[in-house]
Amino acid sequence: MGCDGGTIPKRHELVKGPRKVEKVDKVAELVARWFYCALSQEKLRRPIVACELGRLYNKDAIIEFLLDKSPDKTPMESASHIKSIKNVTELNLADNPAWSGDKESIKGDKYDDMQSARFICPVVGLEMNGRHRFCFLRNCGCVFSERALKEIKSEVCHK
Repeated sequence: MGCDGGTIPKRHELVKGPRKVEKVDKVAELVARWFYCALSQEKLRRPIVACELGRLYNKDAIIEFLLDKSPDKTPMESASHIKSIKNVTELNLADNPAWSGDKESIKGDKYDDMQSARFICPVVGLEMNGRHRFCFLRNCGCVFSERALKEIKSEVCHK
């Protein structure tokens, strides 16, 4: 049966080492940040708004969050800095012509490429999937890649 006196346990059998920290999947984190609302965790759909921290929200989720003044409401950490609708900017996003996510019926029998993005930069053509940095202008809401803003070198919207 073991431990009957004939075996001597070694140190590594008795002492457990420190547990390994679970690593967060970077692809899953990017998908969650760029494809889902930070407040309601639903898929992003138009109209899309962004706060000054760069988080993306569905506009109806922000309006519901601001209108709900009940005392039993749990504070949402992702939107605690938003006090009014003026704290967010509605985004003017350029659609990606190569994206076919919502156009096809999803039966679960095909591969979903989560790295292809729904929106692109209108100047350079980079996909807005989290691999490249994107910026938006607060006065008009136009969204560009950081590479495009470096090429344009102007503070006004190109439109």
